[in-house]
Amino acid sequence: MDIEHFRRKLVERQKELTASSNRLADEARQSGVAEVEDPIDQVTSTEAKAADFQEAGIERQELEEVEDALRRMHEGTYGKCIDCGRPIEPGRLEAVPWTPYCFDDQKKRDEANAKAGG
Repeated sequence: MDIEHFRRKLVERQKELTASSNRLADEARQSGVAEVEDPIDQVTSTEAKAADFQEAGIERQELEEVEDALRRMHEGTYGKCIDCGRPIEPGRLEAVPWTPYCFDDQKKRDEANAKAGG
């Protein structure tokens, strides 16, 4: 496995997510309610602000996952499933380089989450 290839991908994604989540949070904080807004405009403005905060939160979560992957890389455990210890499939790492789980364990987690949520 070419660790340097994945390190570059992770660092690039880290930069993108940091910039984007900072921008979204700033936009949400700076979008004030204009005095001339009618109630519909206020609802639309509030919903847009909430959407920006939600998107920023999602990006911050992904950023944490990217940083965890970089930490695993530093520790020498990158590319191994944190549940079972088996190597994570190369195609999976290529698609989602920050994933901590092999395909089988991710599937198990997704199924458990679906049952818990529904």
